[in-house]
Formats: sequence, structure tokens, C-alpha cells
Amino acid sequence: MKYVDEFRDPAAAKLAIAKITERAAAGAPNGGPFKFMEVCGGHTHTIYKHGIENVLPPTVELVHGPGCPVCVIPMGRVDDAVAVAKTPNTIFTSFGDMMRVPGGKENLLEAKAQGADVRMVYSPLDALRIAEANPDKEVVFFAVGFETTAPSTAVTVLKARQRNVKNFSVFCNHVTIVPPLKAILESPDLRLHGFLGPGHVSTVIGNRPYRFVPAQYGLPLVTAGFEPLDILQSIEMLLKQINEGRCEVENQYTRAVSDEGNPRALAILQEVFELRPHFEWRGLGFISQSALKLNADYADFDAELRFAVPGIRVADPKACQCGEVLKGVIKPWECKVFGTACTPETPIGTCMVSSEGACAAYYNYGRFTKIPVKVGANAPA
Repeated sequence: MKYVDEFRDPAAAKLAIAKITERAAAGAPNGGPFKFMEVCGGHTHTIYKHGIENVLPPTVELVHGPGCPVCVIPMGRVDDAVAVAKTPNTIFTSFGDMMRVPGGKENLLEAKAQGADVRMVYSPLDALRIAEANPDKEVVFFAVGFETTAPSTAVTVLKARQRNVKNFSVFCNHVTIVPPLKAILESPDLRLHGFLGPGHVSTVIGNRPYRFVPAQYGLPLVTAGFEPLDILQSIEMLLKQINEGRCEVENQYTRAVSDEGNPRALAILQEVFELRPHFEWRGLGFISQSALKLNADYADFDAELRFAVPGIRVADPKACQCGEVLKGVIKPWECKVFGTACTPETPIGTCMVSSEGACAAYYNYGRFTKIPVKVGANAPA
């Protein structure tokens, strides 16, 4: 295949769905449906946008995982970012999604409306250029994301040192994918039959880090691409493994992912970062060695050492069930405030903010499929 439309071919999709239906005909060994978790928020977006959930047989169910980097940031870290942004003589830069993530009291857009110099950027290199253009101000980059985006932050830190930019720093919130997977697998709330492995992260770290999933937990994992046929083929590959009594890591996304990943990107990460002892994840609590921070050699670019950061843990609003959505315990529409008090325009939780968030994806593409259809005499004409 060479073109995007080939990955959305209706005839090929029908064939894939037929194979899935055949392989899942008997249902899971426990009598219920096969339950697979798509880890990546990009997969969730594809599933809802293209209606994949609605064409799968009832013997296959997809649940959402903690693969949206914006969604897993706890409210306390947003409050820390706002505190730094409000520091006098400071320019605070951030990706667009993080600007609207709610904190305990306000988000970055609201801080900007109150006078803080908060600017949206498309790359950490944009933040570095702002620092070079404003040598009399402190410029901070709000670094978020899994191993997918961490290399770009690391490269920017290296360039800042190379160019001797003293007024640039990073508020680092990069997280890693393997520890939350282990936390999900240890959770008593969820029983899974396999994983659709993350695609973007795997282009950097490769497939090898996931081998613990079949080795320790006896579940198959298929690294999946992001087009509709990628998702369908990956589901069929999971079911084929189960039917054949196999349990291993397979790679559907071969056009972008290798077992070894990207050696150069991994080397840069190792040079600039080190693991934090622990980090708080929304919905999952504190997970050991699950996030990155600048190591001692680059500590002079660490905003947490340069600024007074409150570091106070903030509980999620009681009405918000983002934690349960991120763990796959409930679907977005099962949240009490979904689509009413919580919408993309007025988000209460992070899952409704990011375009990769399960709640936002379902609100934009799938919410009407769950509205009951009235039939009979009382149905509207």
C-alpha cells in the first residue's frame, strides 16, 4: 500500500470484519466478549472517527487506555505550570492542548487572560527561539508527552547548551509507556484479553519493551498503526494468536516500527534525561519510575529547580471520572457529566480537552450512536 485511501478501502474493511467475526464467534473463554485495550489515544480517535466500534461483532469489545499524554497529567502539575507562568518577567510556552487542561483553580488560558505571558508553540524549538529573541526574560517550555515527543525536548536542551542560551528552561512532564501498562495489568478493576500496542511511541522505543506483557501476564500485544485497516488487522491478529494458542508481541505497523526502535532518539533520551523515582498519573496514582526529568548534567535547564513550584497534590473534581476512563473501567458516555456539564468547550476533565482524549473523540464522533432510537406509535414522524 502506498496511499492513505488504500488504508480506508471499504472492501478490504469488510473482509477484515468478516475475519474478525469468524475468529471471535465463540466469544472469550469466560463467556463474555474478547476485551482488547487500545493504549494510544490516536487509536481511540481513529476508532471513533471511522465508526470501527460500531461494526465489530458483539463478541469483541475495545476499551481505552492511558495513552493520551495530556489526559494523564494530574491537576497539581497544571497548578505548578500556572504558578511558573505567573512568575514576573517570564514567558511560558506550551502546546495548544495543555493550555485548556483544568488545574485546581484555573488553566493556562485563564492565567493568560489575567496577564501572564503564555504562548502556544508547535515545537520546543519555537520556545528556544523565543528565548533567544527575549534575552531579558525567562522562557519556560511545558514539556509533555511519552517517549514520542521527549526526543524533541532533549534535542532542544542540547541546542540551548550549544548556543549558550541561559534564559531557557523546561518544565518536564514527559512520561514513559511501560510502567502504566504494568499498573493496568496489576489492576483488579479490569480483565483484558490483549492489547493494541501504541504506534507512535513504538517508533522510538521499538517492540522489545512490551515483551513482558506475554511473558509475565500471558496476554498478546499487537503494535498497531492508525488507519482504519490498521486497527482492524491488528484486532484480527490478536484473535488469531488466541485461536492458535499463541501469546506474543507482533508488529502490524511494520512501515514505521521496528523491534529496535530509533537508536539515535534513544541515545539522546539517555544523554539528557533520567527516571524520576515516582510520578503521579491521573487515575492511576503514583507510579514508580514512570516519568523523566533532566539529569544532573542538564539540571541548569530544569524549571523546577529555577522556579518556586508549589508541588501540591490536587484531587480531581468528584464529578469527573477521567481516571476510570483512562483505566478502561468505564466508557466515556458512562461518565455522569459527559456531554452535559463536561464538553470540549467547558471541560471538567483532561479526557475532554485533548483531541486524543477518549471523551473528546467520542463527543465529536460517536456520542449519537448511544442515543436510543424510539420505534412504534410514540416515535417522531
